[in-house]
Amino acid sequence: MVFRELSPKTQTQARTNLEQFLELQLVPDTTVMLPVAQLTEVLNIPVGQIVPIPQMPSWVMGVYNWRGEILWIVDLGELVGLTPWHQKPLTSPVHRAVVLKSSSQKSSNSQSSRQTIGLVVNQVKEMAWCDPEQIQSPPGSAITPSLASFLQGYWLNPQGEMFIVLQGKAIMAAMPKS
Repeated sequence: MVFRELSPKTQTQARTNLEQFLELQLVPDTTVMLPVAQLTEVLNIPVGQIVPIPQMPSWVMGVYNWRGEILWIVDLGELVGLTPWHQKPLTSPVHRAVVLKSSSQKSSNSQSSRQTIGLVVNQVKEMAWCDPEQIQSPPGSAITPSLASFLQGYWLNPQGEMFIVLQGKAIMAAMPKS
């Protein structure tokens, strides 16, 4: 749907069924999307400010002091089965990360707890409006087993570009338990 051709009133009506997603580039030919409602902000983290934590999965890069809180930093590309950051040439003194948030219920006292993690990506691209009903399941042969557990599906934009849509809950669930 092209919004610039619609009247402002029609645009508002058309967008009521749509959700906003943020496009994230993991490698030059892989772009994924996450719902904006699950994201807090985009960060530039200087390379030396991520503190590695021993005995963690290789996709956990470490922790970062984010507003006085400990923010776990995850290599999103490696988590979903792509080339890890440590195997890529360093082209920038900063990592680009998006902060993924999740609210969950604590079983012991029924208080809501908010968890956040930073997802390192190659590039933060742009926002896209997407009808969640147009997100399709990919053919089983088209995805890797490491990607499958994080995948909501794929979406074709009006220009025919394909975007992988990830599930924030599944990414949060993959984090090591303390």
